[in-house]
Amino acid sequence: MVFTVYGDHWRKMRRVMTLPFFTNKVVQQYKETWEEEMELVASDLRSDRTAKIEGVVIRKRLQLMLYNVMYRMMFDMKFESMEDPFFVEATKFNSERSRLAQSFEYNYGDFIPILRPFLRGYLNKCKDLQSKRLAFFNNYYVEKRRNIMVANGDKHRPQCAIDHILEAEKNGEITADNLVNHPAVQTKLRLELDEALGGEPVSESNLHKLPYLQAVIKETLRLHTPIPLLVPHMNLEEAKLGGYTIPAGSKVVVNAWWLANNPELWQSPEEFRPERFLEEEGAVDAAVGGGRVDFRFLPFGMGRRSCPGIVLALPILGIVIGRLVAGFEMRPPLGTEKVDVAEKGGQFSLHIAKHSVVAFQQIQK
Repeated sequence: MVFTVYGDHWRKMRRVMTLPFFTNKVVQQYKETWEEEMELVASDLRSDRTAKIEGVVIRKRLQLMLYNVMYRMMFDMKFESMEDPFFVEATKFNSERSRLAQSFEYNYGDFIPILRPFLRGYLNKCKDLQSKRLAFFNNYYVEKRRNIMVANGDKHRPQCAIDHILEAEKNGEITADNLVNHPAVQTKLRLELDEALGGEPVSESNLHKLPYLQAVIKETLRLHTPIPLLVPHMNLEEAKLGGYTIPAGSKVVVNAWWLANNPELWQSPEEFRPERFLEEEGAVDAAVGGGRVDFRFLPFGMGRRSCPGIVLALPILGIVIGRLVAGFEMRPPLGTEKVDVAEKGGQFSLHIAKHSVVAFQQIQK
């Protein structure tokens, strides 16, 4: 759907994706699921002695959490642990899909049609992976859901919906890493949680009381834009920009990372400073639809091609970071001063070059 030309088919697919899965109704239906899974993460960290001193790679546990959120919404099922063979298989398929999507074998035929005959090998790899993934889902999950429906007959009520909010896994890890490297920000955020919630756990329903938490998330999305180059857009009419004429029907790729890190547009953009979103940039928001749009900050894109998953990704990210900060002091492992947040480039997105080990010291209350 990302690369489909705008038209009747695209509108139909967008409705199929958005209405059942990316609405406020879905948020209300599944918010307790997110909170339950995050509480399990916190419980595992509290009981893991290694996490207190040597530290752990939090990405691995967040990955299990986000997969469980997704699979509970999709199939009303979950993985038991990181060693669950079905979890290992599912992550293997997604890693391979990500590798193909980020490789420079990518089908440039979508942009340069003359290259299409030379890219058949890459397309065959994609089709083979797609067939294996569909067989995996069908054999282990879809058929089980069908059997449940048949067994329950007329009494069956749908219990799950689909989603692809796995980007929150990466954003949750890199936000935690930034907080480890900026203990003053971590302390300030914990103070807000204590004062605003009075010991109540962070949940979807109280995120609106936490402006500094929202600022921390915005600053992470600004500094580490999830999709640096937005999905290709198309101008339906001829346009003029910077003295150039752009013919109608042109493919337009926006560098959202540069818009969010341009020193001519932001004060000291290289600094991790959430306060900017409460001070000079207080009006900036990650708008994707109607209303005022600040084109310097487009972490989820905008307009028709914007990511519909924003309605789920932002509250899940808020719950993850809020509960980690409320329950633990996050530090670099013993013998180190900071964790590495350097990124490496893929074709369309940036990835953490090395997943950091973080120590989680439980806060006694």
